[in-house]
Amino acid sequence: MYNPKSMKAEEFIDHQEILDSLAYADAHKEDTALIDQILEKAKLRKGLSHREASVLLACEQEEKVQEIYALAEQIKKDFYGNRIVMFAPLYLSNYCVNGCVYCPYHAINKHIPRKKLTQEEIRAEVIALQDQGHKRLAIEAGEDPFHNPIEYILESIQTIYSIKHKNGAIRRVNVNIAATTVENYRKLHEAGIGTYILFQETYHKESYEQLHPWGPKHDYCYHTEAMDRAMEGGIDDVGLGVLFGLDKYRYEFAGILMHAEHLEAVHGVGPHTISVPRICPADDIDPSTFSNGISDDIFAKIVACIRIAVPYTGMIVSTRESQKCRERVLHLGISQISGGSRTSVGGYTEEERPEDTVQFDISDRRSLDEVVCWLMEMGYIPSFCTACYREGRTGDRFMSLCKSGQIQNCCLPNALMTLQEYLQDYASEKTRGLGEAMIRSQLADIPNEKVRGIVTQRLEKIVQGERDFRF
Repeated sequence: MYNPKSMKAEEFIDHQEILDSLAYADAHKEDTALIDQILEKAKLRKGLSHREASVLLACEQEEKVQEIYALAEQIKKDFYGNRIVMFAPLYLSNYCVNGCVYCPYHAINKHIPRKKLTQEEIRAEVIALQDQGHKRLAIEAGEDPFHNPIEYILESIQTIYSIKHKNGAIRRVNVNIAATTVENYRKLHEAGIGTYILFQETYHKESYEQLHPWGPKHDYCYHTEAMDRAMEGGIDDVGLGVLFGLDKYRYEFAGILMHAEHLEAVHGVGPHTISVPRICPADDIDPSTFSNGISDDIFAKIVACIRIAVPYTGMIVSTRESQKCRERVLHLGISQISGGSRTSVGGYTEEERPEDTVQFDISDRRSLDEVVCWLMEMGYIPSFCTACYREGRTGDRFMSLCKSGQIQNCCLPNALMTLQEYLQDYASEKTRGLGEAMIRSQLADIPNEKVRGIVTQRLEKIVQGERDFRF
């Protein structure tokens, strides 16, 4: 029986409720009056239920689909302005004991060399990332209690935060590791992580168990209930995600929104981010063997409908996607992207991209500077801001500021100041010219005259060599 307040996975992600929601959506996808009613509700910027959003996703009326896109773009502008937050993944280890059939790290893959970074190697990787200009990382590791115990992850986080190279510093470490215990989540919280990220992969329990035939990840309920344990352990910000293409996309769409509703119902705050990766090629993984792959058009529609359904939640797209695809979905709801990414263990210190330890193939292979330049050419502000996390504006405190619109008083100033840091320390000549013009034009958009004056002074101090101002 569906119960968003239940702590049992099979009750807050209720299979029959998803099937009923999809049947309801099919029955009403041509119901123009109902679709208009749902869109009017969405314009209030309070979000939609999984069932209402499923109707929009099922709708195929071209005129209404364009209305969905336009509303998603407007909601994105209302909450995130034209800022795009930048990050990079850092792969610590590809040792793994699971049997996930879609991931090349699975335990019986004998083609892939196994590698685990030492703390000195992590230091070298972080310096390479700092030399690109990154301030925010998402660390990744396979599940292996022997090679990758929680102590290794904690030591690695400590190493990352300790490195100050030239003007570089990693100011926020997000963590994407396997589901674990409340005690371990508490340790991660005490280590000062940003967001804890865990992809569900699929919410369809039967498919989930087939796709994870052995290993600790086989336990659907333990995996699905991980976010509740993370929040019990003190982690305010959690990030959801599914791997589109493993099961039917409308089922996954309803499932991830139900998960968001559950977190809101139980903890008073929904997910900090939602990621939308698609299955893509990798060592011994052929995406064509998965029959539920989705087109770019469906992918764009999913992004737009998630943005409308959960207007306050950050949305992430990685370098799995091509430049063309990323450009399209930036308009429809994406607020965070990776740049200059390498998905191999130890990849950032190699001049040539190593291919033997990658988790997945990268479609967008541009450097961080090229991505930053591209964003500004489209009118976006690349932001390296980590201020909310460091000022304690996390969880329900962040969401209350976001919902009231007050977060705007912090975000634009912080984006401009961190962009100025990037321009001074890392940018190419072309990127610097674009960025300086953007900063001048965007200063006028800071509504508070006093704040504008402070930002202007701080921007000049950054040029003179000072760093790390924040509101």
